[in-house]
Amino acid sequence: MISLSNSEDGNVSTTPATERLARAMTVSAGEFSLILVCCNCVKIQQQILNSLTEFSPANIQDILLTPELETLYTTLVTTIGDTQPEALMVRGLESVVAINQLIISTNLIRNEFRKKFRFPLVLWVNDEILRKLVWLAPDFKDWAASTIRFDVPSNQLIESEQQAISA
Repeated sequence: MISLSNSEDGNVSTTPATERLARAMTVSAGEFSLILVCCNCVKIQQQILNSLTEFSPANIQDILLTPELETLYTTLVTTIGDTQPEALMVRGLESVVAINQLIISTNLIRNEFRKKFRFPLVLWVNDEILRKLVWLAPDFKDWAASTIRFDVPSNQLIESEQQAISA
């Protein structure tokens, strides 16, 4: 796993893990692969997505899930239609109210992902969602080679949460 490191100016360097993510998407181009990206801070997620265009020439489609979502597969199929993006980023799993049911149903129909999608599927998760995938969808989770982790130093995470609360 690759961690973020503090630079001298206090910003977080995400370059090594971002390069790893871009490389994983490039290697999987044209075929289904599951890539799990773990990041507990939404602000850092956005920073990574913004910088990803520097490392990946792929046309990446980004989907932000809504809290009332019930099934992941149906939502993705409905959203992308007949198109096959070069890569699909899925964010917002932590906001889904019925997350346990969504994860269980995803595991049950996991083979449909391979049948329908010919592109890398990048699921953004936090530590809690990652634990739930391990327990509730072990077969689906096993399709991911390894989790690309963007760790945020705890003092920076606390500052980010405090800024979000005061905003």
